[in-house]
Amino acid sequence: MKKLSFLERLTGSAALDQETDVLDEEHEFGEDDDVEINHYDDESEFHGQEETGDEPQEGELPVDMYHTGDAVVIRALVAGVSPDDLDIAITRDMVTIKGIREEYQEATDEDYYHRELFWGSFSRTLILPEEVLIDEADAQEKHGLLEIRLPKVDKDRSTRLKVKTRVAK
Repeated sequence: MKKLSFLERLTGSAALDQETDVLDEEHEFGEDDDVEINHYDDESEFHGQEETGDEPQEGELPVDMYHTGDAVVIRALVAGVSPDDLDIAITRDMVTIKGIREEYQEATDEDYYHRELFWGSFSRTLILPEEVLIDEADAQEKHGLLEIRLPKVDKDRSTRLKVKTRVAK
């Protein structure tokens, strides 16, 4: 019986199926035991956390998102990724960040003592808590930290229109 670590349960990095027992003999049942695992019948879908097909798994980019008085700010660590290899798509209420981190393998798989770094493609889609001005968005990368500043739509801003008279011909 294999007991999954907190990180494995949180990220779903360990393969689960219906027959896998993740509890050990010392486990005490409690409120945190309610776990929902979705199993699909279609072969093209996921069965629990197990991936079908030969496509490499895409990683999810961890981010911080906060707001200032006039902007929503998103930060993500993208060390090892060229700014040219980042694709950022913005709508008024959503941001998608995609990229790929190429592996520079200096040793064979058998020569590694420990491996934790993520290599390959990654993406993250975030629903924004407020509408933003997409034309005024700015993205900068410095020392592997990507920072996206999205100015908020000023909902209190108003303007007055002067009504013009059209002359009939």
